[in-house]
Amino acid sequence: MSSMQVDRRSLRIRLLAWLSGIALVVTVITWLLHGILLKDLAREFLGARLEREADHAVEQLRYDYLSTAAVLKSASRGFQIFHHLYVLRIGDDISASDSRWQEELQFLLDESNEVLVEVRQGQQHLLLYRRPFSLDGEEGVLLIGEDFSQVEAGLHRLHWWVGGIAATLLVLLVALNLLAVNRGLVPLSRLRDQLGELRTGERERLSLDVPSELDSLVVQLNRFMDEIDTRLQRSRDSVANLSHSLKTPLAAVTQVLRGSRPIDTTRRQRLVARLEEVHAQLDAELRYSRIAGPHAGRISELSRDGSRLVEMFRALYPDKRFHLILPDRQDQRIPVESQDLSEMLGIVLDNAGKWAAREVRCRMCLDDRLTLVVDDDGPGVPEAELPRLGQHGRRLDEGRPGYGLGLSILDQLLTRYAGRVRYSPSPLGGLRVEITLPLGECVP
Repeated sequence: MSSMQVDRRSLRIRLLAWLSGIALVVTVITWLLHGILLKDLAREFLGARLEREADHAVEQLRYDYLSTAAVLKSASRGFQIFHHLYVLRIGDDISASDSRWQEELQFLLDESNEVLVEVRQGQQHLLLYRRPFSLDGEEGVLLIGEDFSQVEAGLHRLHWWVGGIAATLLVLLVALNLLAVNRGLVPLSRLRDQLGELRTGERERLSLDVPSELDSLVVQLNRFMDEIDTRLQRSRDSVANLSHSLKTPLAAVTQVLRGSRPIDTTRRQRLVARLEEVHAQLDAELRYSRIAGPHAGRISELSRDGSRLVEMFRALYPDKRFHLILPDRQDQRIPVESQDLSEMLGIVLDNAGKWAAREVRCRMCLDDRLTLVVDDDGPGVPEAELPRLGQHGRRLDEGRPGYGLGLSILDQLLTRYAGRVRYSPSPLGGLRVEITLPLGECVP
């Protein structure tokens, strides 16, 4: 039974269900309208013929009134052969080509307007045309009719024949829909196969040979994989830098502990300094991991990401005041990876928090580009040393914890987004860091 179960989540099943349902509804509506219009067309056609026959009969009566009996007698024979019926009233005299209908149609003789009506009597269905006229000063009414039941039977058979043909065409249309859906989903099957090859390592990136509707999906997936590779390489570099930084102090501590010399106060202080250095390095790496936050891979929201970072640094540096000034625009979503924006802003805020005396101010401006300005009231950097900021592993002051990697990582991130950073003296007395990201060139 499980093999016969229909996967309702299948795109193929959904498309077939919708297309087949629409085809069925259109076919049924067309078939019903065919029946209605076919009957109306036959009624109008026969009604026009009865009208012409009534005009002809009235002209014959006016030409030779005395031959009326012969005309009706002939009409009676014609009714039996051609299923026509005549009922004539001139003054108070009433005659009919078939006496069985004379009383049944009496009510129609009391009106004096032209009309086409249908009368049912048992299994018979008559289509009657009433024609009033005047003959030698006397008012008359002529009813001329035709048996419509046989015409209806023919129309009914024709209607069901058309229904059978429509059902056959519907089955053919469903089959063609199945073929069209299968052909249309071939690119998705190819994309699925490429994803499988990507998972097994047989392919590095997805092919762009897809329908235009899938271009954005493929580009986003390729960019996402580029981002994963970039972050993996960055993690490897970070681990390598951390390992290199920890290797020397750990070796020194191990050598002291393995040696036979007694550990006096001076050596103990050196060991503590080495261990504190290791602790500071680990603390810096953990801080960078916290900067990324839980929103990696998403579109950045300045209010959300900026407020989260400022709150985090207020907790890390409780003796410093962090101020955040957001742009006035209601829509603060920008096409920058949230983790990248958090890392860029976090590196700058972390440096500002280390060096600030009491205050750090962060201002965001948003128009056709994003501008982040971070000021602190610390000692600042001499203008001659400003060009050296951002060089890999280069520190301008060894008196504070740090390893000279943050600003170099910032430069790498800005290169990816075609952005730039500018260092200058701050109005608060410390360092101003101004980051500019041209949003039109950002990779979403």
